[in-house]
Amino acid sequence: MAGAHTARVRALYKRLLRLHRRLPSDLRLLGDQYVKDEFRKNKVAGASETARFLEEWQAYADILQTQVMESAKQPMEKIRYGANLTANKLQSFNEQQIGQLYELMQEATKPNHEFSIENDPHHKK
Repeated sequence: MAGAHTARVRALYKRLLRLHRRLPSDLRLLGDQYVKDEFRKNKVAGASETARFLEEWQAYADILQTQVMESAKQPMEKIRYGANLTANKLQSFNEQQIGQLYELMQEATKPNHEFSIENDPHHKK
């Protein structure tokens, strides 16, 4: 059972990083780091937290897959990536999650020149 769970987590993790390859470089850098950090932090989560964690990341991957495919069909169009949070979803967040969301918003709204894959020591060339 644990082997199947580990394989499922690993497959989702790899899918997310593959999808990020299709993003603009600034979003890729931010997204890759966030995914790596979140998966690392949640290695020791309990069963109920793990189920919700995987469900949310799977939903993100599905949305991103659709957006990446749309971007490939219309390469000259500027695609907006992501999705708006519903009020219900936002209200279900705990204080830590709200803090993480705020930090992510701060990173995501920095001017593009502050993101650089070339300056990222973890980026593989």
